[in-house]
Amino acid sequence: MEQPLFKIREQGRYGFMDREGRVVIEPQYYHADDFYNGFSRVRLNDKLVPLDPLGRLYLRQFFNYIGYFEEGLARVQLVRRWGYIHEQGALAIPIQFEEAADFSGGLAAIKLGDGYGYTTAEGELAIAPEFDWAGDFRAGLAPIRFEGGCGYIDRSGVLQFELPYAHCSAFQQQVASVVHEGKWGLVNRYGRLLLPPRFDYSPDISNGDFFEGMAIVRSEGLYGYLNDLGELVVEPRYTAAGDFSEGLAPVGINRRFGYIGKQGDTLIPLQYQNAGVFSEGLAPVCLRSTWGFIDAEGFRAIPGKYEWALPFKNGLARVGVAGRWGYINRDGEMVWQETT
Repeated sequence: MEQPLFKIREQGRYGFMDREGRVVIEPQYYHADDFYNGFSRVRLNDKLVPLDPLGRLYLRQFFNYIGYFEEGLARVQLVRRWGYIHEQGALAIPIQFEEAADFSGGLAAIKLGDGYGYTTAEGELAIAPEFDWAGDFRAGLAPIRFEGGCGYIDRSGVLQFELPYAHCSAFQQQVASVVHEGKWGLVNRYGRLLLPPRFDYSPDISNGDFFEGMAIVRSEGLYGYLNDLGELVVEPRYTAAGDFSEGLAPVGINRRFGYIGKQGDTLIPLQYQNAGVFSEGLAPVCLRSTWGFIDAEGFRAIPGKYEWALPFKNGLARVGVAGRWGYINRDGEMVWQETT
């Protein structure tokens, strides 16, 4: 298993270090993404290029856009049309589509002509482009839209069930969100409506995105939580809410933040100015305008002395100190810090 790499910044340029703070890829790019599925994306000649953990660039030609690798392929755009490259950087599926989505479940949604359908990883048309829109395959089904409603098809393109709604989303485990007249609800993979559309749909929040079996809901400007059975577990009563992680979710009322459990009980009092999600047993919190970390019992694990702090990932957390980036370990020790 490859050791994770962490993005670093020096003099406005980005590179990567290992967990011990050793620079592996020198800061030299004006843009770099975190590694995902074995690759980062860096900006070269104003174009995105895949970068591997050894610092090697993988691209045979420049494209207007390169997506992330999913199932070994990444979507690319040349002028106004799309195709796919493989992990060695060469074209795997020729540039030909009006639109293209990431691969999921062995297929990718594409637009060809006026309709949406699906292509295989070999570039063969698996499902004819006959829909008004098409989404990702999850749990063996994919959402599609047609005149008069939406529904779900199987991998052979057969419609399994349809719904009289404006939009259907991809499945998460056994449930998916559906949208109608600015509200969203839930359906299971057998077409049973678990929850009629009733919660506010908004592009700036998650709408039926589940984390640990719980999804944030919003009603009349307040936030609560729904489980994946369609049951409202926490009535909307918070002015801010974050996703569940490690059994806890950050919530806020009038700029006071704390944490609740999955039954809605307050496990860590609302006493912070801001709070992030738990990761690797710790969560970043802001108290008296400085950020530190607490454990799941609410005890201070790392003192608050940072301008900002992100959740821990692979043993390190990125923090801000005097306008500079830094990385700390779980003991609060600075592993690496930006010098200029």
